[in-house]
Amino acid sequence: MHYFVPKRCTESNKIMYHDKAQAEQAADQSLRERGAELWVYRCEYCGTWHLTHRDPNNSYRAVPLNQQLKPHSRKKGYKPRRR
Repeated sequence: MHYFVPKRCTESNKIMYHDKAQAEQAADQSLRERGAELWVYRCEYCGTWHLTHRDPNNSYRAVPLNQQLKPHSRKKGYKPRRR
């Protein structure tokens, strides 16, 4: 028996869709069959279309370096000073 093996992106290892219509069709099929809501986006590495679980409207936003939290010590018995 022959199984279809889709091409995958070398950077993200996600299935590559030739155009946006194919990717949207796969996302609709996933919603019908598994109840998983997926979004379509264009890959910055390979230029093809991929599916993601993250909503692009609520996606992760980069925090500027001067606003990031400082790492906490993992030393045993460490207690940070109160300010």
